[in-house]
Amino acid sequence: MIRRAALLVPGLLAATAAGCTFLSPGPSTPPGYLTVLITSSPNNLDPRIGTDEVSQRVSQLIFDPLLNLDDSLRVVPGLADRWETPDPTTCVVSLRHAIHFQDGRELTSADVVDTFQRFLDPSFISGRKGAYSMLASVRALDRYTVEFRLKEPFGSFPVNLVMPIVPAGAGPDFKDHPIGTGPYSLVGYTTDDRVVLKANPDYWGGPPRNAGLVLKVVPDDTMRGLELKKGSADLVVNDLSPDLVVQLQEDPDLQVVTSPGTNYAYVGMNLRDPILRHVRVRQAIGYAIDRDAIVRYLRRGLARPAVGILPPASWAFDPDVFAFTFDPAKAKRLLDEAGLPDPDGDGPRPRFHLSLKVSNSEFYRLQATVIQQDLARVGIAVDIRTYEFATLYADVLHGAFQLFTMQWVGVSDPDMLRRVFASSQVPPSGFNRGYFRDPEVDRLIRQATVSTDEATRRQLYARVQAIVARQAPYISLWYQTNAVVAQADLRGIHPDPRGGFAFLRDVFRAPAPAAASH
Repeated sequence: MIRRAALLVPGLLAATAAGCTFLSPGPSTPPGYLTVLITSSPNNLDPRIGTDEVSQRVSQLIFDPLLNLDDSLRVVPGLADRWETPDPTTCVVSLRHAIHFQDGRELTSADVVDTFQRFLDPSFISGRKGAYSMLASVRALDRYTVEFRLKEPFGSFPVNLVMPIVPAGAGPDFKDHPIGTGPYSLVGYTTDDRVVLKANPDYWGGPPRNAGLVLKVVPDDTMRGLELKKGSADLVVNDLSPDLVVQLQEDPDLQVVTSPGTNYAYVGMNLRDPILRHVRVRQAIGYAIDRDAIVRYLRRGLARPAVGILPPASWAFDPDVFAFTFDPAKAKRLLDEAGLPDPDGDGPRPRFHLSLKVSNSEFYRLQATVIQQDLARVGIAVDIRTYEFATLYADVLHGAFQLFTMQWVGVSDPDMLRRVFASSQVPPSGFNRGYFRDPEVDRLIRQATVSTDEATRRQLYARVQAIVARQAPYISLWYQTNAVVAQADLRGIHPDPRGGFAFLRDVFRAPAPAAASH
């Protein structure tokens, strides 16, 4: 029997066998807590390492970033209340005073220095390291002041300080007992079951408006909807299929809150593959997929067609960037030009086969089927392979795929173009998981990275977007519309554009109306 791992918190967990601890039996939601349904367990609760969506969402509740982003995706104060750049290669941040970690220790510059120095350690493995390749050193000037020195000017550097701060000395086992300065502290978790967070009454930003959160893992989309209808769960953030959102909107006991989002869905390609390394093949796939139909019928309008990884809200977004139209005839011509003719015209035999890896959520399975049908019409046979998200994510990180579908969550700065498409950012240093390489893109990204003039950077990033759009290492699908489905008596639901969990600290249950007297 395979045992599920769990964390030990005195008084709340009980050991059942030597070396194994489990959340104690009892009510799944303590009094005053809210139950939030999630699709899978976090991969790693150390925010320096956990880059999957669920890990990042949990990190937003346990930790605070050094700097933060507002709803317009602009950098604003966080744990640091101000920052300045005395010269193009220096950034000095000043910490707020009297902020404490959940174990009572005060946050100081030593914690900030230790958090960022890990990314300079060659032995430290993290997908986040690529964001700090320009960082030469970080040092404490005094107890509340930190100096970041850069190797060269880096216009996007402040957004890379939107990073959760961990206590100094946090080692490899920190993922098992994370401690932050955030609005919630970890009570415990059981893999594939739940994460329990207790409200931090001493939170420097004010205590949460609920007693705590139970993040309950329910992988099946339909079951998440049923739990909401039964009242055994309080809310779901962006983790219900559009069909279910539309159905649940008719339930008088539930509410649906929507807002424009930045989450970006795409088809990723492995450019080391002997077929997909040909740009005409990638472009043909782009013309073969009917994105408008996916948005209209599968997303039920809860999305808009995407043209690239940068969201329209970004100051660097190019509104004139090339976008694929639905044009199967053009897709067929491109495949012919690539030397991959259809062996029997419109007959059943395909030009070639590809595998498409997707998560096992209902929506992504349906979307994969639509993509499969679209590609079949131009002679590409697609084998759909579904996985638990953790397995899919591991395969993507290791380049074990031809095609995959996934979302980028919370993209907020044009430096993401570097992290995803620069040739220096292949794993484990960055997010170039498809091994895209283009010398002109590298050159333009480098110029944009070192420039401190926003107008110049905007022009350079526009050229990068133009090249990437036509080279098609990704096929853009859609930008998600945030949709929170919740019990009707909940208040304070204000989802941010990035679709995160930070707003949950403001959510509370409205008191029941007083009984009428007679």
